[in-house]
Amino acid sequence: MKAIGFTKHLPINDPDSLEEFTEEVPTPAGHDLLVKVIATSVNPVDVGVRGHGRGTLKQPKVIGWDAYGIVEKIGDDVSLFKPGDKVFYAGSFIRSGSDSQYQLVDERIVGHAPTKLTAAEIGAMPLTSLTAWEALFERLRIDRKAREQNARQTILIINGSGGVGSIATQLAHLAGLKVIASASRPETIKWVKQNGADYTVNHRANLVTEVRKLGFHYVDTILNLNDLDGHWNEIAELIKPEGAVCAITENKRGIDLQKLTKKAASFNWEWMYTKSYYHTDDMITQHQILDEVARLLDNGDIHSTVTKVLRPINVANLKRAHALVETNHEIGKVAISNE
Repeated sequence: MKAIGFTKHLPINDPDSLEEFTEEVPTPAGHDLLVKVIATSVNPVDVGVRGHGRGTLKQPKVIGWDAYGIVEKIGDDVSLFKPGDKVFYAGSFIRSGSDSQYQLVDERIVGHAPTKLTAAEIGAMPLTSLTAWEALFERLRIDRKAREQNARQTILIINGSGGVGSIATQLAHLAGLKVIASASRPETIKWVKQNGADYTVNHRANLVTEVRKLGFHYVDTILNLNDLDGHWNEIAELIKPEGAVCAITENKRGIDLQKLTKKAASFNWEWMYTKSYYHTDDMITQHQILDEVARLLDNGDIHSTVTKVLRPINVANLKRAHALVETNHEIGKVAISNE
């Protein structure tokens, strides 16, 4: 089968940054599905893994952590899917990625694909949906069905127009929360409002001033999706006593958790790959989350966040997608599809 990957950590404009090569089609065993990949997308993690590192790898590394495809074969322990099923998933950080014709993935982190969306619209959703869902409803412990209670709660989403922010805003709005999403350009402000933000603030300005101009002295929860170091002091000031903060971005400097002490506020990390990386007891919840996300998409309760589609899946289009993500100005998601 054909696959796309790299052996050197190079800038995306280098001719050898991504290359096509041939591998044997893998054989599923245990809980594995063999999926024929139809659509994928590029996330910041793809850019980070490709661009950061040293030396030459002995074997090409295939990345890609979003996929929509068709189940071709199943392992002996599979019970959730059968050949011919259309599925979507984000995969595992420690296995070969979705930038290939076929991929092995554990059924417990796979969802039945939506039926009313295009391949590209589906392929853009798994990683960001899982991240946003776990951050909101597991790490921040928001009860998504308690809409009446949530209507009295305010969440600040920092970087509301990115991939995760675009779906987190929709999910928070659907749960009934008052959503303040940060955006700094006219087009991103328009986008976050389309996704259900009640208010917008400019993350390039002082967020404390921006939020308090809206009439909120504190916010109940904060979801930080960009530059934790740069926003930490603002987060510590804005979080409500006994509130909760969640972040998905690594920090380059040590954050001072003592700033949350007097408020008895909690701080949580979200890493979408934790469950598959450690094979946690609740790994199957990613299957359940994706099935529910598919239902919400098909019902029109939420919408796909894909804003650009490149066709087909090849080296040139993956390089274009990586370059777009690297700008940090892309709204929503970039998908690459064979349909």
